Amino acid sequence: MYLVFRSQNAAFLEQCRIDGTPADQCSLTDKLLHDFSTVHFGWMLAVVAAFTLSNVSRALRWQMLLEPMGYRVRFDNAFLTILLGYFANLGFPRMGEVVRAGSLARYERLPLEKVVGTLVMDRLMDVVCLALVVGLAFLMEGDTLLRFISQTQTANAGTNDTPLWQSPWVLVLLTLFAAGALAAFFLRQKLMEVALVQKVIGMLQGFWDGLRSILQLKRPWLFLLYSVGIWLMFYLQCVFGLLAFPPTAQLGGSAALMIFVFGTLGFVIPSPGGMGTYHALCIAALALYGISGSDAFSYANIAFFAIQIFYNLIAGSLALLLLPVINKGK
Repeated sequence: MYLVFRSQNAAFLEQCRIDGTPADQCSLTDKLLHDFSTVHFGWMLAVVAAFTLSNVSRALRWQMLLEPMGYRVRFDNAFLTILLGYFANLGFPRMGEVVRAGSLARYERLPLEKVVGTLVMDRLMDVVCLALVVGLAFLMEGDTLLRFISQTQTANAGTNDTPLWQSPWVLVLLTLFAAGALAAFFLRQKLMEVALVQKVIGMLQGFWDGLRSILQLKRPWLFLLYSVGIWLMFYLQCVFGLLAFPPTAQLGGSAALMIFVFGTLGFVIPSPGGMGTYHALCIAALALYGISGSDAFSYANIAFFAIQIFYNLIAGSLALLLLPVINKGK
């Protein structure tokens, strides 16, 4: 986040110098605060509503994944643990997945490894949906995407970085992995007698049961409907956010799709809640549609703070307080 701010601040000061604006009247922070004040409150409420509906669909989809194993979990527990997971992601990348699975397993008295298995399947479905969204964005905005790739390749021309697979550290790790695999194969009978190994095998079996739950769904069409609903709400969240900020309000639905893809990839990169990575990719996407760096930086912060900071902090804190209360009998 600091690196993105420093880069945008330098560009903003340079633009001020070109425009002849005095340095004491040129502050990116002041512009950011002013841009926050121009946001359309109604559209931001729509952003919050879309994000909430996506979480509702995710909770219902998670219930469906657990049902084939004979576990009928309460909707409020599924929903609140999802909110708690987003809250935890702000502290450490991907910690939300651990907190989400652990919390549901605790309050619903479920085997943790089976819950984790369903969570992996949940995320794999998200990967499939993301791939479909990227494909759709390429069909609708292929020229824009190719232009970005071309610009990136031009900017990186002349670099002489060693390919990852040729790195000596990678070769050492691969050698150690191969040696460990061979040792485990020849000593497999002895290892099977170790209590810890038996425990791990039992956990892996439960994890596999969680993964297989998708093959035993009673209503697969409903599972797909929830998946589409999650990603449709994510997309609408981006559309409403663009409409809420005057400099980006004129962008159309196809441009919003491309910005949505870039922003989502920013969240895929492991950083706390997408902090910094989301901003960088959002700015890059908006630049392709003629949005200045300072305006793009403001939009990225508006979208980020509305959901990742204010919403997830408030909702996550409430989930942390409510989960023990509604499960008091347990």
